[in-house]
Amino acid sequence: MKVASKFALDVTGLVDYVKENAIPLLTKAVFSGKTADLIAAEGNLMTGVKFAEKIAILATDAIFQDGSGCTRVSSGTTSLSQRTITVGKIAVVEDICVDTLDKKYVSQQLKPGSSNNELPFEQEYAELKSANIAKQLEIAIWQGDTTSLNANLNKFDGFIKIIDAAASAVAANVVAFGPASITTGTGITVANVKLIVNSMWLALPADITGADNIRIFCGWDTFNKFINAFTDQNLFNFAPTGSEVSAANGVVIIPGTNYKLTAVHGLDGTNRLFSAKMDNLVEATDMEHEEDKFKMMPDQFDDFLRFIVKFKFGVQVGFPDQIVSFKLV
Repeated sequence: MKVASKFALDVTGLVDYVKENAIPLLTKAVFSGKTADLIAAEGNLMTGVKFAEKIAILATDAIFQDGSGCTRVSSGTTSLSQRTITVGKIAVVEDICVDTLDKKYVSQQLKPGSSNNELPFEQEYAELKSANIAKQLEIAIWQGDTTSLNANLNKFDGFIKIIDAAASAVAANVVAFGPASITTGTGITVANVKLIVNSMWLALPADITGADNIRIFCGWDTFNKFINAFTDQNLFNFAPTGSEVSAANGVVIIPGTNYKLTAVHGLDGTNRLFSAKMDNLVEATDMEHEEDKFKMMPDQFDDFLRFIVKFKFGVQVGFPDQIVSFKLV
């Protein structure tokens, strides 16, 4: 007598199903462009720049004279000079074939029909794309180099190249300001990071010492070591929270000073620090927030969703000799 099978369905030809969350799609967290926002907040954003423009630099001195009597002798010098800010032309272009989603779990969100060029997660895609543009722009603002082989870095020169090329910034990595010429072999460590950060304000030129808009920029790797250096020493009076930190976003007032140590992702992994008055840093574009003005449109003849954003961007410093630079030797 043949015993009936316990199971009515043969499913050996199917793989086990693992449910995927169709809604919502979780976008990858990326960091925003802090440096560009800080410069724009200072009012140093030049707009309408198509290729290159001159930044007028005005300098003058004041020579005291004997004020008695009725005679006058002209003295002192006023000079006008220029620095050029050049923007790079940048485009981000992507064509998406929506048909590739037909066999995937998001197909349940696709509109009916075989000709489909609309993304069901278009908003999430656009937000993530915009955030990634901001991420790459933040890195280029500091590390940009038109001679680089990296496509994301060779559209305009960043602050590191500009400041180093000027060769007039104050070097902080010298005995006079604390560090005894810290080498690449030693690097920036928890043991020496406080000495390094302090050298960045000790080396400030006299003309700008005490200014209320000075920031000391470093990478998040250096910033975290600085915080760790204090917590390791149980200095509980140093609490990088509340009024000392701007929204817990990598900004801390260096104890005993009014200078803000500011972490930016554009300096991550560079082992570089820079001190500057914020009104000494300039950025330029053709149109403000142009990098956020993207186009996403379906192709009239092909089943593609076309994405494009085009913008121009560049940076410059007004007075390189008023910058403090730390670099491992």
